[in-house]
Amino acid sequence: MEIEKIQAASELLSSIGEARSGSIENQETLIQLVQSRFPNKGFCIVQQWTIVRAIASDADLTKIHVHGHMPLFVFAEKVILDSRGRFDYGNWVRSTMAISFEDGFLFETKNTVYVLVGDGDEKSASLAAILSLYQ
Repeated sequence: MEIEKIQAASELLSSIGEARSGSIENQETLIQLVQSRFPNKGFCIVQQWTIVRAIASDADLTKIHVHGHMPLFVFAEKVILDSRGRFDYGNWVRSTMAISFEDGFLFETKNTVYVLVGDGDEKSASLAAILSLYQ
């Protein structure tokens, strides 16, 4: 079972997704935008990102929605700026499940708004494969 989890995670990270575009605005504009729309929430500006859509059973999707979430996660290879100093410039980051995704580049979780900048992609994977990256 452990080998299957490792293989699923490896396939998720190495597969090619569908091309997506994030914001092309400059950093100052993005900071002002995110602070005005999400005034009490930390934010993290990222590049080289992937949105991962969870493939889940109807029962799991119902649980996800009941808790106010969307079956979406973001993985980013490069942090540009974290407003609360949690992540250093150049490091990678992974989100928890989204609660909103606005304008194609504002990916909100319970604690953070991830601002997706530049080119990225979107993939689908089983919920089990995604969650294996958190263990």
